[in-house]
Amino acid sequence: MSAQEDNETGNEVVWSEGKGVSGLLGFDLGADDGVDRSGLRALVNSALVSHQRLPMLDVVFDRASRRISTSLRQLTNENVEVTLDNVTSARFGDFLQSQADSGVIAVMRSQTLGGNGIVAADSALVHSVVDLLLGGRRGAVSFDERALTAIELGLAQRMMEFVVADFDAAFRPVHDAQFEFDRVETTPRFAAIAQEASVCAVAKYRIAIEERSARLVILIPHAAIEPIREKLLREFFNEASGAGEDWLQHLSDGVAATGVEIAAVLADRSVTIGELGGLVIGDTLTFSGFGEPRVDLRSGGKTVASGRVGRLGAAIAIRLDGKVAGAPEGGAVEDETEAAA
Repeated sequence: MSAQEDNETGNEVVWSEGKGVSGLLGFDLGADDGVDRSGLRALVNSALVSHQRLPMLDVVFDRASRRISTSLRQLTNENVEVTLDNVTSARFGDFLQSQADSGVIAVMRSQTLGGNGIVAADSALVHSVVDLLLGGRRGAVSFDERALTAIELGLAQRMMEFVVADFDAAFRPVHDAQFEFDRVETTPRFAAIAQEASVCAVAKYRIAIEERSARLVILIPHAAIEPIREKLLREFFNEASGAGEDWLQHLSDGVAATGVEIAAVLADRSVTIGELGGLVIGDTLTFSGFGEPRVDLRSGGKTVASGRVGRLGAAIAIRLDGKVAGAPEGGAVEDETEAAA
């Protein structure tokens, strides 16, 4: 049936022949691999993964691209441009199946999140960097799909360590995840860090080294970043309280180390301006009598503490026994503190 006419409205609803529900929903997974994936089976077995966008994670991946560009330039002494292609979600099993055996996969571990991630470089990137480090020719060069030698693998590992360090630095303003290089694998199935059905965030990068083109992929399982999901849902870096917390800590340390002048007042009395202006050398000011010598400690004209006057060695001391300004409710000084003057 190619078309069905609605008798009530006169509208014509077109059905793609042989596609049914798949055609109506706008996609057709077909039977490219010999498996029937049309209709309901397409919905059940679809490789499409629905996920909630994490804006701050996209920003982290974008910042990582600029850091990786700088590191690869310094490593290869060549003009390198790293561009973030896209950020998607995929199941871990599908990702591993898409990786070629000729590439290199680095496994990184987060010390604070307790999860792992993956950095995958294709053979073009690995051979290009290795060739440049070994003094090879500049320009476009074709590489065969051979296995890497021990020396080449060591150089590839050095490159991946730089990439992991750059990703950790890009992630740090959001959360101090402490990503560290764990190991390097040349066989994809040995880099299993999650279940095959686990949903992961995948960032794909395009890398241009002079006339050479290569690919780099960074993968983070959503389960690994679940503890900081609220931070990753924010729109801006200042919302992530990353650099803001560092500044607040710095400000707090600075305020705590600031010197404050404290005045010890034994007694006071009020006088008029006329009386004050009439004072001359030799005049005596009298205060109301007091028994036990007590003193108020004032800062900026405000009493911050009080206590009894005494002596500590050769210095005059004050044993605090009154409430200290700024102390919690009921915060009268329990342990009497001596302040030497």
